[in-house]
Amino acid sequence: MTINLSVEQLAEKIDHTLLKADAQEAGFEKLCQEAREYGFKMVAINSAPVTLCKKLLKGSPVHVGAAIGFPLGQTTIKTKAFETKEAIENGADEIDYVINISKLKDGDTNYIEEEMQTIVDICKNNDVLSKVILETCYLEDEEKKQVCKIAKKVRPNFVKTSTGFGVAGATVADVQLMKQTVGDQVKVKAAGGIRDLEAVKAMIEAGADRLGMSASVKVIEEYRAERAETR
Repeated sequence: MTINLSVEQLAEKIDHTLLKADAQEAGFEKLCQEAREYGFKMVAINSAPVTLCKKLLKGSPVHVGAAIGFPLGQTTIKTKAFETKEAIENGADEIDYVINISKLKDGDTNYIEEEMQTIVDICKNNDVLSKVILETCYLEDEEKKQVCKIAKKVRPNFVKTSTGFGVAGATVADVQLMKQTVGDQVKVKAAGGIRDLEAVKAMIEAGADRLGMSASVKVIEEYRAERAETR
């Protein structure tokens, strides 16, 4: 499989990720240095280190992205709204929040819409990108479609497959399903378990516009080597 992208264009589709519970300052310094060097679109982190990463990336076009309600989504709308506002105040350029999966499984789509509208409105009012994490590994296809249909109405910037902390991550089938449902109204981010160039190509081919991964440097080096070989 081939993708018609330059190395720089592929890097701009990647959210370089460090979401581990035991991540330390040295790890965030390395993350931000790599993001600068390779030109990744964003560093994906929990909300606490946003201030640090914003400082480390000062003068760089790399975005700082905060994960909200992460990774379980089991906090109230009010709590997620507060966390979103605080992350933006601390310098977040993008917000990736986890839906309340329990509410969706119980069929309460009104709650899912209210939650999404609340967070998307906060982001739009602050010129910040918003991404809705479905955590697809716990959902039936019809449930995935329900969230995507709500997203088509509410208009976050992205719907996203996974946190990377569930029982499984992104799949080609889920990316295809999500893209088919949202169409051109909302973009799709694939995340979770994407560890090599072939997986990246498959996700882009399926319709992903953004990719969340910690193997970002490895993937770009693989792509750089592949492009050199085909010249």
